[in-house]
Amino acid sequence: MVQSSLATKSQSFDLVKSEIEQTIRQSETSLERFQENRESGEDLQNCVDFLNQLRGIFVLVELRGGSLLCQEAVSLANDVPVGANDDKNVLLTSLNSALFILRRYVEYYHQQREDHPELLLPVINELREARREKPYPESCFFDLDVKHRPDFCAAMPVEPFEGDEREFEIMARRMRLTLQVALLGILRNRNEVVSKKLISRAAKGFVRLCAGEPMAQMWCLVATVADTMLDRAMGFSKARKRLLMRIERYSREIVYVGKVAAGKQAPDSLFKELIYLLYRSGSGNPEVSSILAAFKLSPADYSDSMFEAHSKRLYGPGKDVLQSLSTALQEELNQLKDKLDIIERGIEPDLAELAGIAGTLERLGNTLVMLDLKKLAGAARVEAGKLRQWEQDSRLPGEDELYGLADSVLAIEGAIIQMVQHGITSETDALAQAQSTREESLYLKEAFYVVADEARSALTLAKRAITAFVESNYDKLHLANLPATLHSIWGGLELVEDTKAAGVLNRVAASIQHNLLDEKEAPSSQVLEALADALTSLEYYIEGVGNRDDRNPDLLKLAESSLDDVGL
Repeated sequence: MVQSSLATKSQSFDLVKSEIEQTIRQSETSLERFQENRESGEDLQNCVDFLNQLRGIFVLVELRGGSLLCQEAVSLANDVPVGANDDKNVLLTSLNSALFILRRYVEYYHQQREDHPELLLPVINELREARREKPYPESCFFDLDVKHRPDFCAAMPVEPFEGDEREFEIMARRMRLTLQVALLGILRNRNEVVSKKLISRAAKGFVRLCAGEPMAQMWCLVATVADTMLDRAMGFSKARKRLLMRIERYSREIVYVGKVAAGKQAPDSLFKELIYLLYRSGSGNPEVSSILAAFKLSPADYSDSMFEAHSKRLYGPGKDVLQSLSTALQEELNQLKDKLDIIERGIEPDLAELAGIAGTLERLGNTLVMLDLKKLAGAARVEAGKLRQWEQDSRLPGEDELYGLADSVLAIEGAIIQMVQHGITSETDALAQAQSTREESLYLKEAFYVVADEARSALTLAKRAITAFVESNYDKLHLANLPATLHSIWGGLELVEDTKAAGVLNRVAASIQHNLLDEKEAPSSQVLEALADALTSLEYYIEGVGNRDDRNPDLLKLAESSLDDVGL
């Protein structure tokens, strides 16, 4: 059911993608015109109208981050008066940035087919801060009920503090100072490792001071979060810095109010923020797993480090820039492959060609470094070094050496193609270490994409043809080419060895031929509904063929069940 829902959401997005992109461009154009002529209230109002239109579309396709970003952008645009002076430049700059990031997020979602609204939270908060509104917490899109929470101190046996009030105050001040030093180091971007250790130490000290009291629960959780952040090398975003400043206020209360403050209960929102950090960490440590399990959670599929890499894509080069860069790099690679082919065939081999290939690889390596694809850049430079050595030794590479060089070149080519499809990610860089197996072949993946696109088009055509068939009082001309069209897709699915889907598709095509085309009588509504359900189930299944998502075989069972129900 979840897979079906994701496929439906993805399909809905595809239908309105061009509308979204056009509306964003119109909004940007209206805003640009207003900035050039700030007396033009019409342009400003047009920008607001386009943003409201975008918000409605995002609500419709259930992109939570996009709808909230548009809502905040509208609120900000409404704060900009006609004839705005330079003191409103901050608002206009924030609005421009929001539209740019929104356009990039649409690209991101189209590539990934996964909605991560948290990626838009920084720019959403920038809009709120420009309006002097309180920013949203990092767990804004994290749904969690923390009313019934476990004992966070269960895995942290700490001896309670034994001493009089004077000694209590001294230790409390020392622990608070430790926390403040850590916070100051974070705010000044100093050694984060040391700061995390200091936070953990201070939190455990406050656990001792608050032992047996409600406030001890919060400090135990803070200590666990600090240790987890250290273990997983998690960074400090603006939201996390604000969270630490909020925690510091509770340390101040313990210092100035004393033991009475330990009996105070920390708010649920604070617990939610801390648990979200454990969830986002991706840690499988026992203390983290037990806390998440108490809330029926498991570590996030996208760990904090992976999430950070994906967030960089929103601020990096766009798809159009990557396409141009990819085209230029592929031209160089094609020339390089031609030279390798000459060497491999032994057609007038020239040692001078080795230097030319090495130079090309070195240039590619420098470009890949600039794109933060360091592993691929390293592979290119290693191969360039080998070529220089062969030239110095006045010898041509052996067969195995040549194949190794070819593998590296193909890995770079694969990364360049994938860069356009999925952006610059750690997965792209990992192609440097990929093995040239059939399962991981870039060209096989491309074949899957082609088959998926063709299958989607054919299934859409089939549904339209059946609709036209019914609306024309069962005119069979609308269905004349349908079985042949579906059969061609059957061949594509067989080619990529998805025999189960091919079998279901073949059955649908046969049902259309026998029950709609060959029958003289009009088909029953049950037959038409069963075919529609089967085609829809196949369409949802095909979404998983072209994307990274695992294909859901239950959708094929659903299609077969629909056909079985009416004896097709």
